Amino acid sequence: MSRDISRPPLPEPLPEPVVDNHCHLDIEDGESWLDPGEALALSSQVGVPRIVQIGCDLPGAAWAVETATAYDAIVAGVALHPNEAPKIAADGRLDEGLAEVERLARSSPRVRAVGETGLDYYRTGPEGVAAQQQSFAAHIRLAIKLDKTLVVHDRDAHDDIIAMLDEHGVPARTVLHCFSGDADFARQCLDRGAYLSFAGTVTFKNAQNIRRALAVAPLDRILVETDAPFLTPMPYRGRPNASYLIPTTVRAMAQERQVDLAVLCAAIDANTDAAFGGSWG
Repeated sequence: MSRDISRPPLPEPLPEPVVDNHCHLDIEDGESWLDPGEALALSSQVGVPRIVQIGCDLPGAAWAVETATAYDAIVAGVALHPNEAPKIAADGRLDEGLAEVERLARSSPRVRAVGETGLDYYRTGPEGVAAQQQSFAAHIRLAIKLDKTLVVHDRDAHDDIIAMLDEHGVPARTVLHCFSGDADFARQCLDRGAYLSFAGTVTFKNAQNIRRALAVAPLDRILVETDAPFLTPMPYRGRPNASYLIPTTVRAMAQERQVDLAVLCAAIDANTDAAFGGSWG
């Protein structure tokens, strides 16, 4: 059976605006790829007027800076994804790549974040751990040096994420992107001042651990994201994701926490401004 690549319909608009704090507008998914202008036009119709565009490799990071410069409603994050770091380390270019990330991070006030960086032990085997940890440490130090938000990718690496933050320092603003841990890991991150960002995964049937993490997070530490074009929320899982589907995830979060939807939206919007260094757009 072929995958359904048709775009889901627009959901009912949110009562208050929120920000998609993690999106990959540069990654095409199927034949219905949305350019930044189209993506913003659709998301603005449903109460998502702003987006954080995240770069995962050097071309993507450069694209993020260019796009954030061109659109007032977009800001950028730049980094080497943890699955990218071992690839360029194998070519002897990790130091060069990290230097370019720093150059891009310094290049514009539209760059609000160093990320996504972190550790991913799911897609990269033991042979890539050293390069991932070297890269993550460098990104942590860069976020602290430049006073940028650190956006952390964590997959099957909870203990080492905490250990490395403790070793190298926790930036003033740290976001656990697409939070994938349980309530205990959530508390460890919260104890270090981090924000927890929830994606469409919070709606998945098998994600009870993530919903428990959402339940223990204080209202002033919760963010929402798409990670588009990935992680499309239910009932559209598997189809292309986009920022305009944020309301589907936020409604599920409000139901899980038994909090008024407008209250949750207002908190998420304020938290995103705090997490990414002030308003924009």
